[in-house]
Amino acid sequence: MNIDYTVTALMFPAIPLLMSVYSNRFHSLSILVRELHDEHVYENHVPNEWKKQFINLSARITLLRRTIMFAAFGFLFNMLTVFGLYLNEIFLARLIFGSCCLSMIISIIFFIREIQISTNALKLHMSDMDVDVD
Repeated sequence: MNIDYTVTALMFPAIPLLMSVYSNRFHSLSILVRELHDEHVYENHVPNEWKKQFINLSARITLLRRTIMFAAFGFLFNMLTVFGLYLNEIFLARLIFGSCCLSMIISIIFFIREIQISTNALKLHMSDMDVDVD
């Protein structure tokens, strides 16, 4: 495979877009944690399912942190690929671009797992309602 600036340019719009999606999910999760914290501290309201909710939230926070970290590494590796091409180090640029792609794949896998946990959390949240949830 010949690698040039065009190949790396394909990743530039994708990586920031993914990082924006990840950051929005992290922001939403942080709002939820703050709301639960305030309800717990100021209203002394502790429903039975909170322990399971906190376990879910903790797992989601960890996964999102890893997701964002690998996306950031992907972005860094993409920039280093451009730098390697600038220095005319084609073999090194190929290796770094491979690392970029691998980082993004890992990031997306973590994100898929976070979505699965998020879905389970929603099911848990709805468990006290009289609704049949699949």
